Amino acid sequence: MTSFNTEPLQPDLLQGFGVSLPSQAGSTEAEDSAVSLPVARVHIDTHVPHLDRLFDYAVPAALDAEAQSGVRVRVKFGGREVTGWLRERVARSDSPTRLVPLHKIVSPLPVVDAEIFELADALADRYAGLVPDVLRLAVPPRVASVEQQYLAPASSVSSSESEDAEGSPEPGRVADTMTDEVLEAEPEPLQTPDISAFEDYTQGIEFCDDVAAGAAARAVMSVLPSHPEHGWEDLMAVSLVQAAAHGRGALGVVPDLKSLERLEAALAQLTPPERYTRLTANDAPTPRYESFLRAKQGLADIVIGTRSAAYAPVKNLGFVACWDDGDSSLIEQRAPYCHARDVLLLRATLTDSAALFMGYAVSSEAARLVRSRWASLLSADRAVVRSFTPRVLPTGDDYQLARDPLAAIARIPHQAFAVAQDALKQGPVLVQVARAGYIPSLSCQRCHMPARCRDCRGPLSLAYGQALPQCGWCGRIAKNWACTDCGERRWRSGAVGALRTAEELGRAFPDVPVISSSGENIRSSIGPEPALVIATPGGEPIAEGGYSAALLLDADRMMQADSLRAPETALRRWFNAAALVRSFAVGGRVVTTASPSPVLEALVRWDPMGYALWEIDERHDIGLPPAVRTAAITGSEKGIETFLASLEIPEDVRVSGPVPLQEPSDYFEPEIDGEIYRAILFFTYARGHDFTRHLRAVKASLSALKKSEPVQVRCDGLDIL
Repeated sequence: MTSFNTEPLQPDLLQGFGVSLPSQAGSTEAEDSAVSLPVARVHIDTHVPHLDRLFDYAVPAALDAEAQSGVRVRVKFGGREVTGWLRERVARSDSPTRLVPLHKIVSPLPVVDAEIFELADALADRYAGLVPDVLRLAVPPRVASVEQQYLAPASSVSSSESEDAEGSPEPGRVADTMTDEVLEAEPEPLQTPDISAFEDYTQGIEFCDDVAAGAAARAVMSVLPSHPEHGWEDLMAVSLVQAAAHGRGALGVVPDLKSLERLEAALAQLTPPERYTRLTANDAPTPRYESFLRAKQGLADIVIGTRSAAYAPVKNLGFVACWDDGDSSLIEQRAPYCHARDVLLLRATLTDSAALFMGYAVSSEAARLVRSRWASLLSADRAVVRSFTPRVLPTGDDYQLARDPLAAIARIPHQAFAVAQDALKQGPVLVQVARAGYIPSLSCQRCHMPARCRDCRGPLSLAYGQALPQCGWCGRIAKNWACTDCGERRWRSGAVGALRTAEELGRAFPDVPVISSSGENIRSSIGPEPALVIATPGGEPIAEGGYSAALLLDADRMMQADSLRAPETALRRWFNAAALVRSFAVGGRVVTTASPSPVLEALVRWDPMGYALWEIDERHDIGLPPAVRTAAITGSEKGIETFLASLEIPEDVRVSGPVPLQEPSDYFEPEIDGEIYRAILFFTYARGHDFTRHLRAVKASLSALKKSEPVQVRCDGLDIL
């Protein structure tokens, strides 16, 4: 195996520079020399790759008591004052120069545990990223007024500084003083929850027993749909309380606020509100930081939240859980673009914790965990599955096409209308469409080429029926549009959105209310009354008592998206929508316009794990993720070529590109003049740890030496292929 050089090729940045010690107010030189462990090792807050390491600073006697591991600090670096996190204190430094003293302790309250520092190291290695980037994700912006509740009366807090948020409490919010007695009070023990909800799943009870025993049990769970008593939120809540009731911390992550509200409601039925807290970036700075500190101080045994909660400082962590890990909302939008699933996987490994990944669908990454025997499968027997699932009726099979030849070209076939008309007598009907808006894309009437803006080449769309075409990028109105390919001035709809679908169905069913849940107007729930609910994927509201039927429109359009994961994503969206429909035993039906394919077969059979295992085997045969890992190198062509030339690439690492990118994704941050290129490296999981560390080291070395233009290194990006 190739041996990689994983250390940055640079000298100490302070070597050769004589640094004079400034006088320290509040302490003498004799007092400073008497400090135990006088060297503080600090991660500075930086985006520069070659500064991603620990820097040594002297600890003056005036700051000795407050300079503890995990606190925020201010230090002098490169002639200016920067923020950092104190990692550890040691007896001596390897630096040949005199150390600069710490300038200030921002707050004596530690905000980073040793486990989170270790997690940041692991994530930086896995994603070829920076430790400060991970710490920035893990620690929310400081609110000084909130910290006062958690500090001892003798502690002095610098309330004048707040890194990113104002220190004053929100209007109408009263900050109660948190005394030492409250912080040290022993909470009432939690009651062990009823785990009978897991009886429907093979090895479900055994898994709960292992969690209670503190074992490192790991599982992937295919959740039953339309369960009248136990939804997915009840199963996750039970497993979280099961761990907390036996003395271990528990962490649950969901992709969106709607799911978080469901989980929080289920958790409130099992445990007092003071025993859990929620963490989400959607909360205002004050409640978010307060929830973070409650978890950090060990005042909450259970932490739930969206993707940012994956880094929560849970005390004595013993169980992690994730709902619907295939949802792209779980991907962090900032470097190093970690997926919450991978963060939880690393935390489970580092802390020897139990883990549970749940969903109606099963992602190919979760299937790989089962295939590699890292996790076991929790699923119900086929007889149980059939008793809970709705009946799936495809309109594109040979039998239906023989009865209705127009079903192949109709957006809403006759069978879908007939099922909706009948189902509306029993309750609401869900209609899933691929796109929000009215007509989200236009094309030329003659040559069918996409209609583009003449100024920025952005896509044109219609906001409502009588509107003029408008650019989705620059917002300009295309008054006298003409096709750039053939000169035709007439356009046609390239896709139909949720608003246009609601308009059409409203005319077809004039006596039925039409509810739209898409774009910025997402409904969380509706009543049991008959109604047509038009929703985009992920925006489907929960119907009281379940939907009587669902129409999955635009199915082939979802399958034909330009992505390796388009079939898997489409199936996940269909399962999530169909799971809201009543079981066939009480009349539940699902109509889909999908053409025959293995994806449709998996939906009809309700076999998410079978399809996921088939998908991972297919990708293994052709060497595509997640059967292998990837690293995308994005930047200028010259920058990529210099970066690749600096790598020690083993023979079994496959390099594709560089090739120009037409439309860089939102995950690309650097500003580059000229055309943007991308190269992709494919490598095995066995080589992954050493190779990503090598990528990280080379990026730091090139940054220090300034030998090439900067490039972005992004590992395992779901949108790459």
